[in-house]
Amino acid sequence: MDERYDVVVIGGGAAGLSGALTLARARRRVLVVDAGQPRNAPAGHVHNYLGREGAPPSQLYAIGRAEAESYGATVVDGRVAAVVGQDDGFRVELDGGASVRARRLLLATGLTDELPELPGVAERWGSTVLHCPYCHGWEVRDRAVGIVSTGVVGAYASLLWRQWTADVVLFVHTGTEPNAEELEQLEARGVRIVRDEVAGLEGGADVRLATGELIARDAVVVSPRFTANAGLLGALGAEPVPQEMHGAVMGTYLPADPTGRTDVPGVWVAGNAGDLSAQVVVAAAQGLRAGAMINADLISEDTRAAVAQKRSVAA
Repeated sequence: MDERYDVVVIGGGAAGLSGALTLARARRRVLVVDAGQPRNAPAGHVHNYLGREGAPPSQLYAIGRAEAESYGATVVDGRVAAVVGQDDGFRVELDGGASVRARRLLLATGLTDELPELPGVAERWGSTVLHCPYCHGWEVRDRAVGIVSTGVVGAYASLLWRQWTADVVLFVHTGTEPNAEELEQLEARGVRIVRDEVAGLEGGADVRLATGELIARDAVVVSPRFTANAGLLGALGAEPVPQEMHGAVMGTYLPADPTGRTDVPGVWVAGNAGDLSAQVVVAAAQGLRAGAMINADLISEDTRAAVAQKRSVAA
């Protein structure tokens, strides 16, 4: 690794690699630090990614890494331990003790899915325990699906998943009881409601109730809390803020403008760390946009320095 880079990209998923590819093609010195733990690692395939539909996540990221490296980007396995602001940019400290300097940072660390504490949920996450119908709905079409509610979106989620299958059961569990309008909608769409609490999951995705009854399901839908992996920027003054949906906090995200520029000068964000709903193709698009905006920002800085140098020589 060189000591100084134009941009250090923290995170080697779709957003980070897309940003790195864009910047490397712009002839910038780029370092990507990849912890190797993408959010979608438990999933078998990536969906709704035009041109890569159905690709395993590991395959997609291997291809992306090779593409970025082919244009001169450096990609290393590891973690960033700390980020320190300096007059000319940032010092990025790696977990092995090494450190590099960067003029700009692109945070693409994603988010953490904090799952409901129910026996059997974590073990089945990404296989028969799901949360996004656009990621997994087709794969469970016309199958028996259960919605385990732990918040305010149980009725909404039930109606959403009803698009893919007529066999939907809403387990109210510890979530909010549907209101009169929602009850009418659920009944009209043929969604069964079970109000007993869920004790856990068994088999493939069968739901064991606290009463002891076992209700067979092929897949179960839960709503994790989505927590942005943005703690590294706390020392720079950037803090995640709550994300609300239907009047309840669903998680946290790092605020940024539409280009990914955060409130910290020189720092951009792309992917799930700044957008909880971004699917893989959206995260990649955000990486491209952030990379282009970072390059434009560096061009402005380089031009100002060139003008100042020219003036000093002329004087």
